[in-house]
Amino acid sequence: MTQRKKTTLLLVHCSYTKATQDIGVDEIRQWHTLPRPKGNGWSDVGYNLIVRRDGTLEHGRDIEAIGAHAKGYNSVSVGVCLVGGMSADEKPLFNFTQTQLTTLKHVLDYLTEKYPDAEVKGHRDLPNSHKPCPCFDVAAWYGQE
Repeated sequence: MTQRKKTTLLLVHCSYTKATQDIGVDEIRQWHTLPRPKGNGWSDVGYNLIVRRDGTLEHGRDIEAIGAHAKGYNSVSVGVCLVGGMSADEKPLFNFTQTQLTTLKHVLDYLTEKYPDAEVKGHRDLPNSHKPCPCFDVAAWYGQE
């Protein structure tokens, strides 16, 4: 995989799955690598890191590799995905566990130290996103706003 030359964004996403769906990197990798139209047809999982419902941190693409998680921003960002973000009736919902949020805080602390010039944002905060992902204001939650 191609390595990023610089990192200016730490982007938080959600898998847009229900709270009852305990998935991780293996399932997301399958979704991302299946050929179109059932999947994305990518070479690997798009995210660098995935936080499962129980707070377990799983590694997707290498932390220095260019991801496939935010069109137009992949070459300058690390993608972190929280599992969840969808209600039972398939609407956006902040349904993340406290354990997930604790893991996310630790991950962002590590990443902001590793990439001190990087800004923390949610996927929804990008100009071309048109998505509610990850269903909350990440920068305000993390205290960067």
